[in-house]
Amino acid sequence: MPLSQVIAPFVVPTIEISFIAIAVYYLLSFFWNTRAMDLVLGIVVFLFIFLLATWLSFPVLQQLMRYFVNVAVIAILIIFQPELRLALAKMSVKGKRYEELTDFEKFLDSLTHSIYRMAERRVGAIILLENQDSLDEYAAKAVVLNAQFSSELLESVFAVTSPLHDGAVIIRGSTIVAASVILPLADESSQISRSMGTRHRAALGITQLRDTLSIVISEESGRVSIARDSIMTRGVKIDRFKGILRSIFNPPKTETTSKFALQEWLKPWKET
Repeated sequence: MPLSQVIAPFVVPTIEISFIAIAVYYLLSFFWNTRAMDLVLGIVVFLFIFLLATWLSFPVLQQLMRYFVNVAVIAILIIFQPELRLALAKMSVKGKRYEELTDFEKFLDSLTHSIYRMAERRVGAIILLENQDSLDEYAAKAVVLNAQFSSELLESVFAVTSPLHDGAVIIRGSTIVAASVILPLADESSQISRSMGTRHRAALGITQLRDTLSIVISEESGRVSIARDSIMTRGVKIDRFKGILRSIFNPPKTETTSKFALQEWLKPWKET
């Protein structure tokens, strides 16, 4: 028998296993040490129970689990839309060197650099990125700055020796609107844990009242968390952080959507 005929039956399974292994590795590396990792572990446990029910021939349990899957798939797509969008973007064949460095990307790089540099030094901070809803109500009761964003200014606000460090900072477009902002604490919900301090409760609380994105740096652990729509994602890595912000604030090609429209981003940078 020719060698090709002996090898042929093993080629397709080998290719399939390779693709599956790459996909699993990619998903685990993307979700590792994030809140989404709990979801991945939950899916693994669910599959194990489903296989066990099939092996033991439990028809009722199998049918219930099939109904659950139909609802769970839709829920996962809604809840983890930013993460899924980032994962698909990373699969693009277009290299980063061919990407146009937009004004938004300049702001995002500068903001990210400041946040993770403060995280390394374990400097506690709350940063609010205004979206559809205005935060003027909270800015009026704080220290109004209306200064163009810069890494140096943001980090100096949260320096321990600064009188403005005890509170939040509001950013609209690429303008630091106010500092030392006092925020309402979050109501009791499943998102609140005993390990969550006042800073995290405040960052989560404002998202229960306004359409804004809260970025909080833990003074104890140095971890960066993001809160939006009453949901907090803790321990966000730098690549995922950029992906989430791009999915929400990246300037659209049309002139409509939110206060983070293209002209809002371009104006402060063009003035320099």
